[in-house]
Amino acid sequence: MRMYEECKMMSLDRKGISRRNLLTRGLGATAGAVAATVLPSCDALRAPKAAKGVERTRFGFTTYQWGEDWDIPTLIANCCKAEVFGVELRTSQSYAHGVELDLTARQRSEVKKRFADSPLTLVGLATSERFDFPDAGQLKAAIENTKAYIVLSEDVGGSGVRVFPNSFHEGVAREKTIEQIGSSLNIVGAFAGNYGQQVRLEAHGNAGDLTTIRAIMDHVVQPSVRVKLNSDRGDTQGQGFEHNFNLVKDYLGDTLHLHNLKDAQFPYQLQMDLLVKMDWSGWQLLEASDKVPDRVQALIEQREIWDRMLANSLKA
Repeated sequence: MRMYEECKMMSLDRKGISRRNLLTRGLGATAGAVAATVLPSCDALRAPKAAKGVERTRFGFTTYQWGEDWDIPTLIANCCKAEVFGVELRTSQSYAHGVELDLTARQRSEVKKRFADSPLTLVGLATSERFDFPDAGQLKAAIENTKAYIVLSEDVGGSGVRVFPNSFHEGVAREKTIEQIGSSLNIVGAFAGNYGQQVRLEAHGNAGDLTTIRAIMDHVVQPSVRVKLNSDRGDTQGQGFEHNFNLVKDYLGDTLHLHNLKDAQFPYQLQMDLLVKMDWSGWQLLEASDKVPDRVQALIEQREIWDRMLANSLKA
């Protein structure tokens, strides 16, 4: 319990501090002191990770709604308490973590150091960029924004960015949209490769069913572009989840999204079984929006459910 209490010390009162001041003062002035007094104890909590040299899937967290008002010190402290050691930062919606495109080079370095000095792995950024726009100007803007997020992810120590397919549009042939998304992914994928980043195409929207994702990936030639599963109930339709999973399993990247693991309408255990069977070692990131009285305790509960599912799969 003592180490948990020490981790709580990292959740400092930041009321009245702006995002920019947090990053310049909070990350710069206090980083050394916090790391020296708190992080060694938090570091002991790394035990749930696989041992060095052993690769297996890991449980992580996407800020989304449960972490939308957690600044970086609070995020690290809460994840530390929950024994969740990977985090993906949702962008573009004024999140308290403040990691957005307008950060200066110095602020980006401070964010990178903050995570590097903590027990957490900054897995990457979850953007809302999409490549389905019929309008050429909107499509070009999405491509350029994605490139900017790729640079940001590299600057802050992440390994990739999430993007969407996202929708089919009235009056536009489905195949044209699929080709356009694939071509756009090749552009940003080539760019990402120069920065050592992944472009993570998440199964999202009505152009995000796994059959369509496979069709999109048939147009992709850049190895940095990978598929991000979204644990969606729609993935169970047609010939069933395992069939749909197999359509894209060879294209999986190193992250996926989970939602409420208590939801019996999605086959979470089967998904875990299939991932373990193929020795997938990526991050399974909880993206939660349920209204709960205590988000940290709810995160612990979700991690414990996930731990049991992983244990079941490893015994199978």
